[in-house]
Amino acid sequence: MHGAHRPRRADEPDGTGAPPDPPTSARVERVLRVVVALCAALTVVGFVALWPDRGGDGRDPALLEADPVDAKVLSVAVGPCSYDPTAECRSATIQVTGGERSGEVTVQELAAGGGGRQLGAGDPIQLLADVAPDGTVSYSFYEYRRSTPMLLLLLLFVAAIVGLGRWRGVGALAGLALSLLVLVGFTLPALLDGSSAIPVALVSASVIAVAALYLAHGVGLATTVALVSTFASLVVTGVLSWVFVHATRFTGYTDESTQFLDALAVPVDPRGILLAGIVIGSLGVLDDVTVTQVSAVWELRLARPDLAAAELYRSAVRIGRDHISSTVNTLFLAYAGAALPLLLLFTEADQGIGQIATREVVAVEVVRALVGSIGLVSAVPISTWLAAQVLRAPDSPTGSAPAA
Repeated sequence: MHGAHRPRRADEPDGTGAPPDPPTSARVERVLRVVVALCAALTVVGFVALWPDRGGDGRDPALLEADPVDAKVLSVAVGPCSYDPTAECRSATIQVTGGERSGEVTVQELAAGGGGRQLGAGDPIQLLADVAPDGTVSYSFYEYRRSTPMLLLLLLFVAAIVGLGRWRGVGALAGLALSLLVLVGFTLPALLDGSSAIPVALVSASVIAVAALYLAHGVGLATTVALVSTFASLVVTGVLSWVFVHATRFTGYTDESTQFLDALAVPVDPRGILLAGIVIGSLGVLDDVTVTQVSAVWELRLARPDLAAAELYRSAVRIGRDHISSTVNTLFLAYAGAALPLLLLFTEADQGIGQIATREVVAVEVVRALVGSIGLVSAVPISTWLAAQVLRAPDSPTGSAPAA
């Protein structure tokens, strides 16, 4: 036995429902702890060095800090537009239901026809109030109110995760909350502060990976192996991202948001944003692959304590091949689904697949999917090899654990 991390028998409960750890050497555990400690130290140094120092200038040209008031559509009538009797408009009678002017009624004239959702009687919405110097108030449509259905969906999500995962589910939710906190509190401000995107993305991903893995799967040797494998795969993804984003000569101006930031003279590198997005976007699936592979090696070692490391590696990689084939397909379908309106537009314009794939707005998604997939593929041999080395077959029968 070595230290506090005593190997349990295959039939010995640990109080959390987690599978028992196969026996390993104290030297291997020390090496893993040193690697994780080194990565953690580099992360802390990067976190401090890249911490944003933004005071803000109070600008809000996109009305992102607007203070809308709640309102409700009472009725909608279709008739001639006030500014052009030959055109047809929808006149919505709206009552303010929140704020100091609750109870006031306003009429909003909107163009009739067109696609998308149209205002209807009973719709909960939000309005922006513009107060003129003489005290008169004019209202304009801001957004639909979506807080109630989104809160319900969030509660269903939490119930599903906790109901199935129990305490592990609670840990996963805690990791998710911390991930959002890192993105909002560090990643986005650091990028807006002009910091280099790849270091920001790697530091953010490192913090998220540590929190997500240890909170969701517990502090143990298997989780540590998965974490080290995730770090290695992230480096592969980051290097490939940097090489191919520059090799394909992407400008980074693929959507209105990036162009808007540039127009406001915000000190961000559009290509850096692409790089950060690829690295952080790959992290979630990398976690899944590394944890699954390490678990496969763990179970194989428990079932066959005498299996040689090379044979253990080959057996676990066969499991990884099946996992990767479905995961890569899922990744491509996710990117294709997000770009579906754009693909429809180019298809309607009668452009061939070669022309479509090389247009930057589509090529960015192609490179993102391909680089992310290569990172996933690299995670399988990395995590499998590391876990197989950690769980080498014991030299003598007395050092082996019973089969699970």
